[in-house]
Amino acid sequence: MNPNASTSPQDPLSIETVVVPQASDLGGGFKVMRALPSVRRRMVGPFVFLDQMGPVELAGGSGLDVRPHPHIGLATVTYLFDGEILHRDSLGNVQPIRPGELNWMTAGRGIVHSERTPPELRPSGSRLAGLQAWVALPARDEDSEPAFAHHGAAELPVIDAPGLSVRLIAGEAFGTRSPVATHSPLFYADVTLAPPARLQVPIEHVERAAYIVAGSVVIDGVTHSAGQLLVLRRGAKVVITALSATRLMLLGGEPPDGPRHVWWNFVSSSRERIEQAKADWRAGRFAPVPGETEFIPLPDNRPPLVRYP
Repeated sequence: MNPNASTSPQDPLSIETVVVPQASDLGGGFKVMRALPSVRRRMVGPFVFLDQMGPVELAGGSGLDVRPHPHIGLATVTYLFDGEILHRDSLGNVQPIRPGELNWMTAGRGIVHSERTPPELRPSGSRLAGLQAWVALPARDEDSEPAFAHHGAAELPVIDAPGLSVRLIAGEAFGTRSPVATHSPLFYADVTLAPPARLQVPIEHVERAAYIVAGSVVIDGVTHSAGQLLVLRRGAKVVITALSATRLMLLGGEPPDGPRHVWWNFVSSSRERIEQAKADWRAGRFAPVPGETEFIPLPDNRPPLVRYP
């Protein structure tokens, strides 16, 4: 399917909500921009979390060091634009991820992982930029066996048209399906646009959003720039027109089958299950990551359990 916009007019008021992410410093000058959750929007489809990492220059002798930490009830989706991260998990997987590739980790009943700059990149320093998303699992899969899958850039379908390119990371859109195994209907795509290219957003998914990574676009005659999450109105025909060289992520899908509770790195349809996960991490009952001796302690100052939506 050609993703270029058709000649039919877009619907008025295509955008339901505009979210401006909150910046958070993870230490050492490494900042992330958190688009989901926010006070304006908790989730889009099954996506309950969306962080933009960087772009950042990591100084020589240093690097990203996210110590081992646990997850339940979700899938983490890591995708890079620049740099490299070494993933290690409690299943024994050791997998570097590079630009255009995908790490899809299904936590299920529980998994632990770390994310670090590879040792060979630390002496000279490196760049890092990308996104991490969390996808809530359907209730039937929340306590499934944990799993990890890596997909190289060549495995992910790319749709090219004049002035634009779409890499379908996961799910189904533009008449194409990604080979990535998911647990619910969704779509996640990396889109680049050169002005004056126009993109018509697929309409088949219940909930949809566009996160502008770089550049600027026009929708409904209104300009939107980098660092905005545009939540699109259900069923609206949305046309995005590039004003400058632009990169954006399209995401969305079917909302979860009922409310979800979120606390720290845990997502579940059950409050009791999250309390159990907290107790298990505090007591050291999660499986460790082979080769790792550090870990992130259970936070003492987290806000109360949050119910989505």
